[in-house]
Amino acid sequence: MAARANLRAAEKSEAAELAILIDIASHGFASWLWYGGVLRKSAETAFEHGRNRLRQDSGLGTWRDAVVALLEEEIVGVSVSYGLDESVLDVEATHPVLVPLVALQKQVVGHWFIDSLGVYKAHRGMGIGRALLDHEFGRAGSAPVSLITESHNEKAQALYRMNGFEEVARAQAVPLFEDMRKHDWVLFTRKVA
Repeated sequence: MAARANLRAAEKSEAAELAILIDIASHGFASWLWYGGVLRKSAETAFEHGRNRLRQDSGLGTWRDAVVALLEEEIVGVSVSYGLDESVLDVEATHPVLVPLVALQKQVVGHWFIDSLGVYKAHRGMGIGRALLDHEFGRAGSAPVSLITESHNEKAQALYRMNGFEEVARAQAVPLFEDMRKHDWVLFTRKVA
């Protein structure tokens, strides 16, 4: 069933909702990263730290880089994206888990990078993810569009392939936990049409 979602720029006041959807999109990876704020005593919970991070007015991946999808005024999806310029070449991973992700990002300087794309489970299969992707293509202008996903995320990969993305590189993921499912990070790129 196709639903017509309205898309608009996110608002700073929606940072908590963005944090939930970004964590869903990352299958818990975001909240694992945000837990660092708890360890540094700057937040009580990982989600508080994520919300605080998303409320920042500068830097990549904040509320300013987010687009929300709404059904009947309820946020049901998000995409977060930005242009990757040469400054990414100077980024050094702050944790071993981030090394393969940063290495993949360094391969797509000059691309529009979709950092997160997520839709609540109850609203999947309605064309919302595709609408967010289409919106990102417009935001990218004439730049190629790239994103990274997990090798076992077959549904997302099918969506990306249907929308012109091709796998261009892989890097073995560093497990977050000892018993974590092993996977690769897969870099997809959609060339300019």
